[in-house]
Amino acid sequence: MDHTVSLKLNHEFRRLYAKGKSAVNPCMAVYCRKNRLGYNRLGFTTGTKLGKAVVRNRVRRRLREIYRTNEDKIRPGYDIVVVARVRACHSRYAELQRQFLRTADKLGLLIGSGT
Repeated sequence: MDHTVSLKLNHEFRRLYAKGKSAVNPCMAVYCRKNRLGYNRLGFTTGTKLGKAVVRNRVRRRLREIYRTNEDKIRPGYDIVVVARVRACHSRYAELQRQFLRTADKLGLLIGSGT
């Protein structure tokens, strides 16, 4: 996919929190739910607990890049929300990537994983 579609509306995030599957790790929480669109929609949440805007934006950019580089490994047809935790600010890129892939595997989002 050339350009990943973003989740932007509040009710889309709330629907995922209420009805989606979730998995957590020390750096992030990931929520997912099937959509009927045939492609993934992605949203990121970085609360003010993480720090000032510069820090939050850096974490968001890193998570977006991790998704972009691993997009071919993720099953299409899901809405996905990644909620960053405080530990994500201090983690290295490789650690964030490892945690994201492990969490996606728990949720059955990776191609070749169960579900």
